[in-house]
Amino acid sequence: MSTSAAYYIGNKSFQIETVTPAAPAAGEVQIDVAYCGICGTDLHVYLGHMEARIGNHRVIGHEMSGVISALGEGVTELEVGQHIVVRPLSACGDCPACNAGNNHICHNLKFLGLDTDGAFQEKWNVPAETIHVLPEGLSLDHAALIEPLAVACHDVKRGRVAKGEDVLVIGGGPIGMLVAMVARNAGGNVTISEINENRLAFAEKLGFATMNPKNVDVAEAYLEATGGKGAEVVFEVSGTQPGVDLMTAAAAARGRIVMVAIHASKPTVDMFRFFWREVELIGARVYEADDYDAAMNRLASGAIDAGVLITDVQGLEDIQGAFKALTENPNAMKTLIKIQ
Repeated sequence: MSTSAAYYIGNKSFQIETVTPAAPAAGEVQIDVAYCGICGTDLHVYLGHMEARIGNHRVIGHEMSGVISALGEGVTELEVGQHIVVRPLSACGDCPACNAGNNHICHNLKFLGLDTDGAFQEKWNVPAETIHVLPEGLSLDHAALIEPLAVACHDVKRGRVAKGEDVLVIGGGPIGMLVAMVARNAGGNVTISEINENRLAFAEKLGFATMNPKNVDVAEAYLEATGGKGAEVVFEVSGTQPGVDLMTAAAAARGRIVMVAIHASKPTVDMFRFFWREVELIGARVYEADDYDAAMNRLASGAIDAGVLITDVQGLEDIQGAFKALTENPNAMKTLIKIQ
């Protein structure tokens, strides 16, 4: 049996290849992939920023949903036909982080879809322990948003957002918007700082307060809006130096700043602010198993309608154009690739 897979081959190019999928090995499951979203990390791959890590013949993709089609030897807790998502992390199990129970930040962590072939293919074999079975009734297209929503759940958990707290999200892209949605669900009073007018309009349509750094000094305006207090929790999701400047300027006394974005170069951070206001800086990398469960529960219960972020759906054969459009159109939120 032959299936299709989209290989990134360098130079902003994908190549659809016909492959013969291997049977799942012991401890693995085989998935008929339904949908896979295009992540910001995937765009970094497309733009040539990660070829030292992935090479130039790799199936990427990890924001996926699908159906189990085969079980490898020894897999007894799962069934063919179950609707699932994959938590795309493979830990070594025996480093200081793993031994401390933090295998999501394993010192030797492999990310499925970057360090191994990923989900932009019709059949995908993964370790059984990465599988999460979907709640009944959750559609496979919306389920493809569970991975980025789990990122947001982890970020908000790390920030310890409590009911009634003022929360500032710096950056209104897909992850920033999901962080804002989860923080509001946790009881926070959320404001989004963003320079893209279309994203600001989208945020306002979802009921969020917004500020545009192009039009206002956000730190000054936010402090005024909170009676001089500032934000109990700030999420830096922009990956920019102005975002880092704002995160310290807008934080309340003993506020928590959660660093969500990956910065391409080391930013300059106002360390004096940490001393003066006893501010905390918290790292947030990916997610843990309970963050996946929280994401699934929020989607299934309707507490969060992440489906509003789906901008468009393209076929696997159109993956090249979909990536090109996302790099040229910063207004899009989430493009899904329909695999089969």
